[in-house]
Amino acid sequence: MAGHFEVVDALSGGYQIRMLDGDGALAAVSVTYPTLDAVREGIALAREIAGTGLVMDRTRPIRIVPSGERAEAVPAPAAAVLPAFGRAS
Repeated sequence: MAGHFEVVDALSGGYQIRMLDGDGALAAVSVTYPTLDAVREGIALAREIAGTGLVMDRTRPIRIVPSGERAEAVPAPAAAVLPAFGRAS
């Protein structure tokens, strides 16, 4: 079974969307929406992005630091577009 969305009451008022995988494990929680109409729009947007959106890699490269050497912060790189998951590039 594919995952699904759950609409729940937000603690601060309004509503949130929970996205669960096929086993029922929590995959994501949305921002708080003020109305159920806004929730419907949020779900439509999430479906559109998940189906067609690019994956942007904004992680920092990992630098192995030899023992005794001081590690320095590595600046974040410009975003890189990752190839589509599950497809040959």
